[in-house]
Amino acid sequence: MTAITVGPRFPALAHIPKAPVRAAAARAILRTSVSQLPVRVTFPDGTVWGAGRSGSPELRVVRPQALFARLGTDTKIGLGEAYMAGEWTTGPGSDLGDLLTPFASRLTRLVPEWLQRFRRFVDENLPEQQRNTTAGSRNNIEAHYDLSNHLFENFLDPTMSYSAASFERSDESLETAQERKMERILDAARVGEGSRVLEIGTGWGALAIRAARRGAQVTTITLSHEQAQLARQRIEEDGLSEQIDVRIQDYREVEGSYDAIVSVEMIEAVGEEYWPTYFRTLDARLAPGGRVAIQAILMPHQRMLATRRSFGWIQKYVFPGGLIPSVEAIEQVTGQQTRLRLVTQHSLQPDYARTLRLWRERFTTNWDTIRSDGFDETFRRMWEFYLAYSEAGFASGYLDVRQLTFTR
Repeated sequence: MTAITVGPRFPALAHIPKAPVRAAAARAILRTSVSQLPVRVTFPDGTVWGAGRSGSPELRVVRPQALFARLGTDTKIGLGEAYMAGEWTTGPGSDLGDLLTPFASRLTRLVPEWLQRFRRFVDENLPEQQRNTTAGSRNNIEAHYDLSNHLFENFLDPTMSYSAASFERSDESLETAQERKMERILDAARVGEGSRVLEIGTGWGALAIRAARRGAQVTTITLSHEQAQLARQRIEEDGLSEQIDVRIQDYREVEGSYDAIVSVEMIEAVGEEYWPTYFRTLDARLAPGGRVAIQAILMPHQRMLATRRSFGWIQKYVFPGGLIPSVEAIEQVTGQQTRLRLVTQHSLQPDYARTLRLWRERFTTNWDTIRSDGFDETFRRMWEFYLAYSEAGFASGYLDVRQLTFTR
């Protein structure tokens, strides 16, 4: 197999693995798996696999040998890498999110049960350098959030909210739905006039600004220099610099006492090893009578247990060090390590699928502007796959996202 041309950001993709036995096995497994799915897998020679009919989502294989070599070498990473390398694409009129959703909905059943017993022999462990130590967390966060503020500005809504929105109507804007999400979590934490608020994970300042508009005094922390810079600028433009202190600081380094602690989709970056530390910190920083409100991406407990030690495409290319918890895992940690107890939870699962699709549409529309920052076609395909892959997870029910409220 000849090497392919990829951008300088991902030079290793130019190498196609040589694994003929594994490639043959991957070919057989994929053919069997798609026979149950409402999709079409088409090949350059006219061969068609899958239970889909005309008009069903189409996975168009461009370079079969390369695709199966990657899938055989690392099933969890190979499909995304093959998309990045252009070894498969969608057919005319097919949407990437619609194509991936049937795969996600049957993810636990795509590989035969007898083969799943050998998972531990093929799964790659999380790299040591991605551990979320104090130094490791900084590196992991910077790898994603310090890519470019301009990139995020060109696919997020005007609030710059990079998390699930909360829709109530089919015709409302993403911005309106994001504002509702933020108000809901501030209500859950009972943020009001005079509240001392700690926000873990600043983003670009939207939640801190809304808390300050309620009359709160906010300390918000981030490990991203790019985020901190833009957040401070936005806060200053709103005339709220006296009420909001933006710090580049790890959650483990925070001191003081707060009436409310809020954190939106940050726990996914903590890592299982540090969940006890994270929740003990929340408990220690929470004032008597205070409340904690977090928004967390979640998966069913058994799936989390099955995948928590393995290294996937998202961790390799998008969120190094990331791990999605379950509600059960969170309740176990808080019950054993803290005085915090979960009192309410509200799911935004279908809203996240819609949020992600709107982000992907905006990313695609604004690609010519985004690429001016030096991002190449391989990056474009990576980001498209990331957004569509995530959308499929929520649309299929494989993933959930909830706002969780804790009191002592």
